[in-house]
Amino acid sequence: MNEPHHHSSLDISVGGEQALDLPARGQAGKRARFAVIVVALLLAAGATRTIVSNLMNAHHLADVTKQNAKQYVSVVQPVAAGADGRIVLPGTLRGYVEAPIYSRANGYVRRWYADIGAHVQQGQLLAEIDTPEIDQELAQAQAQRDQAASTLALAKTSFDRAQQLRQRDAVSQQELDDRQGAFNTDQANLAAADANVRRLMEMKSFQRIVAPITGIITQRNVDIGDLVNAGNGGAGHALFSIAQSDPLRLYLDVPQTYAHQVAVGQHVSVTEQELPGVTFDGTVTRTAQAINVATRTLEAEISLPNHDGKLLPGAYVQAALQTDAKGLLTVPGNTLLFRSEGPRLAVVDADGKVKLKAVEIAQDLGQTLEISRGLEATDRVVLNPSDSIADGDSVVVVAPNKTEAAHEAAKRSAT
Repeated sequence: MNEPHHHSSLDISVGGEQALDLPARGQAGKRARFAVIVVALLLAAGATRTIVSNLMNAHHLADVTKQNAKQYVSVVQPVAAGADGRIVLPGTLRGYVEAPIYSRANGYVRRWYADIGAHVQQGQLLAEIDTPEIDQELAQAQAQRDQAASTLALAKTSFDRAQQLRQRDAVSQQELDDRQGAFNTDQANLAAADANVRRLMEMKSFQRIVAPITGIITQRNVDIGDLVNAGNGGAGHALFSIAQSDPLRLYLDVPQTYAHQVAVGQHVSVTEQELPGVTFDGTVTRTAQAINVATRTLEAEISLPNHDGKLLPGAYVQAALQTDAKGLLTVPGNTLLFRSEGPRLAVVDADGKVKLKAVEIAQDLGQTLEISRGLEATDRVVLNPSDSIADGDSVVVVAPNKTEAAHEAAKRSAT
């Protein structure tokens, strides 16, 4: 009877331990479910963050793309041409007289007396040439002249004697005529010999190279011992060059647009970049009275006094002519578009839209263009337009910085 009782107690003990494990297992299950929920929430939050981030990046990329698609341009307004009543043209100063000096005799340079920069007077000796061949030719010509003179003297004596004999009818008329013909021939031979001697003496005088004008030696191309030839052959360059620097000549190519406004006696203001703040007054002395077909310009000659010698022949200068350029507008040269239809300017309207205007260029002045048709004074012209710009493009006008604006203004005012 004791054994069943023993087994019963054991069963109760085991059942109690199982009953005690049930709450622990429930708590573990709750913790697991909580962890799963937390992980799921974290995953959902990460996914939501990723989706939101992708949407934000997509919107940002769209904004950047839209921003980059905009064209930013700088504009400038046309300026009335001749607003200051003048047009500035480049030119090169030339001596009033410029004389290259060549040798008229063949020989060797014996010595020279004037170098570059020397002020020389008309007739002043510049160099001497040794001419041995001419000396020998002159000696031969003088001997031939003496021979012709002796022959003429004999012919004259024979002719005079024949005349006397003819009076006594001692010789025939034919013989008298023959002696007279011989006398006339010898007389002509003497005249030819005299002319040849004078020619060679003139050639010998050319061994002295003298200044043909009063001026300044600008070039010396020979030295002692150099072989020179008569004229500009052989050596191919002048022995000396002389320029008369007071007054100076200035030749301008005036565009056809202003050709009718240039008159003889008109005053011209001349400036040189190397002499800032100094202005020289010149006068139009003559014009070509014809338009050059190749350049469509009128050549005008300006006389410029140079008493103090500040201006140098050959210097590059700018001359301002008083003009009246009504109706013309100027724009910078970097606004022009070259299209197959012709020259165009890109103009921005009030709505920020581009319009390509066909224009007619009156004159290309280098840094600026004069427009005679197709442009209004109120137009906003695009600077440095891209080749891809087209009608209807939307652009954003930006103001150039002060440095660029000042530089652009300085270039335009200088032009």
